[in-house]
Amino acid sequence: MNEKLISEVSKLHDEMKQWMGVMHQNPELAMVETETAKFIADKLKSWGYDVAEGVGGTGIVASMTVGGGKKSIGLRADFDALPITEDNDLPYKSKNEGKSHLCGHDAHTTMLMGAAKYLAETKNFNGTIRLIFQPGEETMEGAPAMVADGLFERFPVDAVYGMHNMPGLPLGKFHFREGETMAAVDNWEIELTGKGSHGSMPELSIDPLVCGASLVMALQTIVSRNVSPWKNSVVNVGAFQSGIAGNAVPQKAILRLSIRNMEPDLRTMVLDKVRSITKAQAEAFNCGYEIREGVAGAVLVNTPENTQWAADVTRKTFGDDNVVYGMHPYMGSEDFAFMLQKKVGTYCMIGNGDTFMVHHPKYVFNQDMLPRGATYWVALTEAYLK
Repeated sequence: MNEKLISEVSKLHDEMKQWMGVMHQNPELAMVETETAKFIADKLKSWGYDVAEGVGGTGIVASMTVGGGKKSIGLRADFDALPITEDNDLPYKSKNEGKSHLCGHDAHTTMLMGAAKYLAETKNFNGTIRLIFQPGEETMEGAPAMVADGLFERFPVDAVYGMHNMPGLPLGKFHFREGETMAAVDNWEIELTGKGSHGSMPELSIDPLVCGASLVMALQTIVSRNVSPWKNSVVNVGAFQSGIAGNAVPQKAILRLSIRNMEPDLRTMVLDKVRSITKAQAEAFNCGYEIREGVAGAVLVNTPENTQWAADVTRKTFGDDNVVYGMHPYMGSEDFAFMLQKKVGTYCMIGNGDTFMVHHPKYVFNQDMLPRGATYWVALTEAYLK
């Protein structure tokens, strides 16, 4: 273990809690995180970084070169919030009704900021660090937007690394996996159009609500009757909105879907089934329909060599007992996958202990992990840029 490094980074703990508190109290949703971005950028500038703002929208890239080393490393954190009301009694509870950091992105950013300050003060590396603060992870927009804005052409890196906290995993332990690690997600919206009527005269209507109810059930057959039990796929209808009055037949119905797959061919089949079943159900109920397909999903694939290397650095820093190699894959999704399509690297998990799951109104990030995550980033940087 590198107890000296752990101890030195831990001296930033109080400051890090203050930074996280500011972001947690003032959450902003995907791709409109203007005040959060300004807060991050101002801190980075004060520590001496060359800061590029507005990358892919509200994204930030902070760069620093020390010595004559030619290698460069990219470290990425996300900073968007969720459209969920927080149900916690915290001294730093969200002040923005209906918005909250219930996925821990404020903590992810805080951990990278802690590493940024430590690295700027110690400069114990030889080469270039690129700190990538990414917007819009929850909507899968941020990483593709930054990549499209020339992220890796404007700010070259040899490899890129990411990290996420995970409730249910032992507190403070780091989990790694080679290859396919997180699913591709496709967030789709289906709009069914019928003909409204008074509830007492259903014969004059075309009911999109009934069509939608049938469609919800039909969509459940995609996985249960088309996907092998040995494979992983999810078709989730998370929202079904239609009508506001009990004595009326509504004009429209909206279904919002989250579709997740771990294999490209399986994803193609599942998405085709969603299209064909929607068409058939709409025609059966005489409704019109429109499918609005979101950003195309991507499976997160960790590069084996980089994963092995990062795990080895973590063992040397925190001890063998704090590293789990070969964790099970997650059906959750991460747009960091789009960065890994362009550069080698890896994405690991840090355990948040026995807490409510991310996206739950009562989720709380354990702030004791802030220095631990920051130490991970410092260790990777100092090892990569020796």
